Amino acid sequence: MAKPDNEPTMVVQRAYEWTLWVIPKVEKFPRSQRYAIGEHLVRASLDLLLHLVDATYQVRNAGSLLAAGREVNRIRYLLRLAKDLRLLTLDAHEFSAKALDEIGRMTGGWRRSTRE
Repeated sequence: MAKPDNEPTMVVQRAYEWTLWVIPKVEKFPRSQRYAIGEHLVRASLDLLLHLVDATYQVRNAGSLLAAGREVNRIRYLLRLAKDLRLLTLDAHEFSAKALDEIGRMTGGWRRSTRE
């Protein structure tokens, strides 16, 4: 089945919305964790967004999409750590896990479609 032409735009939009959601959450972390876990979480989220943006402008985008997939996994572990340290509520963690799952599936689908 052919992928819709707007799939790259949709995953970039989801990553943008994710980044908009996570930055204010990190700002509420206690100071001791904001610069340890929070900074890595924000940086990984921004890197994810930028890898996806780069992939939309590249003909050979497999490298950027692979890097975006790695960032999704890094963010998942950082979020799990934030939840276990009670920096995020269970509701926030559940929301973030679902959002990242969607971004990860969309990125993986985009990557698979570029191999065909």
